Amino acid sequence: MAREENVNSARLLRSFERRFLATRGLRSFPWQSLEEKLRDSGSELLLDILQKTVKHPLCVKHPPSVKYVRCFLSELIRKHEAVHEEPLDELYEALAEVLTAEEPTQCHRSYLLPSGDSVTLSESTAIVSHGTTGLVTWNAALYLAEWAIENPAVFTHSLSLEPDATTPMQHQGHDTHNSESPRVTVALLDWDTATAPQLAAFQPDIVIAADVLYCPETILSLVGLLQRLSACQKDQRAPDAYVAFTIRNPETCQMFTTELGRVGIPWEAVPRHDQKLFPYEEHSETTILKLTLQVHTRLGRSP
Repeated sequence: MAREENVNSARLLRSFERRFLATRGLRSFPWQSLEEKLRDSGSELLLDILQKTVKHPLCVKHPPSVKYVRCFLSELIRKHEAVHEEPLDELYEALAEVLTAEEPTQCHRSYLLPSGDSVTLSESTAIVSHGTTGLVTWNAALYLAEWAIENPAVFTHSLSLEPDATTPMQHQGHDTHNSESPRVTVALLDWDTATAPQLAAFQPDIVIAADVLYCPETILSLVGLLQRLSACQKDQRAPDAYVAFTIRNPETCQMFTTELGRVGIPWEAVPRHDQKLFPYEEHSETTILKLTLQVHTRLGRSP
């Protein structure tokens, strides 16, 4: 029985850790399970949760939004006060630290990987930043990352490790000379104005995209870009493309598949993967389409 209790406590701690580091909505946390556990135990569990969340090394190094931490601690204190009469000083001290803190323009989300490593992303704290609602992590990106982890064969030789013969980008505190690293290039690509020579220079092995089907204009631009990408692959096989998106509006999804059919790009829905590695909205319907780009896809749009 004690072993089962320890397993349940560890599972609860893991759930709080993953959700907090990824700054998921507070409603998604297992508060009811926590309250039930607190009725049968002392305050040690709350101290463990504090270490796995607010005082987690990742959180200290890459802090989430100040407002988010403040709301989380306030809810944690409410759950404690509902069960125990004695205050827990550590909780109030942690809250006092963030009550006077200023909200920065950038916050962080951290995702724990099955390997034990983690990935931290920097995001804007503003709802609208630089004229866009982007600069945040969307569910389809996490869904696509989960699928990629389960299907490594799809990405064989796409990011092969090899000595970097080009001039490496220097990172403070890291010696990049004579080291092996994936060759990754970040480049601006305008979907509407990208030319065939520009696309041919990329020579992609695979194309991935997440949450890019949010309005009719982007759909037409994306399909047009994929047409041009297909046409410029003269002496090599055209890459497959995987597009992940959350189905918010069925008409938008229908428009995308209709446009693909009109220009002759075959597609198929990718089967859902088994494991859920990252915390995100469970109620949202997310899917991935595999597009088979063809070298002889015709250019231009029908009048």
